[in-house]
Amino acid sequence: MATHTLGIIMNGVTGRMGTNQHLMRSLYAIQQQGGVRLDDGNAILPDPVLVGRNAAKLEALAAQAGGARWTTDLDSALADSHNTIYFDAQLTRLRAPAVAKAIEAGKDIYCEKPSGASTEEACALYRWAKAKGVRHGVVQDKLFLPGLIKLKLLIDSGFFGQILSVRGEFGYWVFTGGDAIPPQRPSWNYKQEEGGGIIMDMLCHWRYVLDNLFGLVRSVSCLGATHVPQRWDEQGRAYACTADDAAYATFLLEGGIVAQFNSSWCVRVRRDDLLTLQVDGTHGSAVAGLRGCVLQPYAATPRPVWNPDLDSPIDFRADWMAVPTNQVIDNGFKAQWELFLKHVVTGAPFPYDLREGAKGVQLAELGLRSWRERAWMDVPDLQV
Repeated sequence: MATHTLGIIMNGVTGRMGTNQHLMRSLYAIQQQGGVRLDDGNAILPDPVLVGRNAAKLEALAAQAGGARWTTDLDSALADSHNTIYFDAQLTRLRAPAVAKAIEAGKDIYCEKPSGASTEEACALYRWAKAKGVRHGVVQDKLFLPGLIKLKLLIDSGFFGQILSVRGEFGYWVFTGGDAIPPQRPSWNYKQEEGGGIIMDMLCHWRYVLDNLFGLVRSVSCLGATHVPQRWDEQGRAYACTADDAAYATFLLEGGIVAQFNSSWCVRVRRDDLLTLQVDGTHGSAVAGLRGCVLQPYAATPRPVWNPDLDSPIDFRADWMAVPTNQVIDNGFKAQWELFLKHVVTGAPFPYDLREGAKGVQLAELGLRSWRERAWMDVPDLQV
């Protein structure tokens, strides 16, 4: 049995998402299981090198990850021929220049979304990667959530009949940092000048979810808001919020499906999960969260009658059935990493490339434009 050892440059991995999801629960977990097994019995073993600006943080994180390599010198990591993959989880405004440098160095590319600060920047990365002949992918983690996998099974089985609409609710209350309760998200998320804003963040997600599950997005209407005008940063300093912290978007999909998504860092959760998707069709409905999914077929649908003068005799939550967990569903970030590693070593298909990442940026930019102009925006096929 042969082992393909791949040096992987992990830039920006000291952040919460980079540490928890990409390093510890993905690449380190893959190391602990002995690598990614291939059909021929061989294995792929990742060998990460952690890159960042803070040597103390990198050294501590490297020790946590079993003694991983680390450096504050990106250029030296790129110059090392052992490192064949470059991964980027930096701030959005820093991503494209670093990815472009890695492409120039001939590295295969895997990066977080948004893949660029603008559609043109994201498309330029795709064109450059294609010209250099490197393999490339963008994180599209929500497609690998257990709840959405169950939802996809219902779609593929024809459970819904004709799908009519999709309603998404996402978000939670992010504390401002102005009192004893610390905020759960970094301050840059609320500064437009540093690449923050929920429209750019979440519409990139909703693009690949809608395109892959329900139908291509053909038009968008979006209203953004900065509901909380002041927050406090990591040093306890007050700052003015310049980026949107809530987005209320409607999408028209190919085939006439209407999708509505509310995304907010200023909402308190009274639903089954931090993300819920309700899909309504002629033959049935379903509601998916991060891990679970419930359904209600046509034959089991109650017949409510409007009467505000009496308590409803129907327990609406009781008339739903859980979709069983019939398969082992691994961490979504890890599952996508394994697919990408197989893509690099064997050439196995990997559809979530830099062009798909650019489509997410395109929708986010059109959402921002819709907000500015208070108008519907058509979503043309991406010309790259």
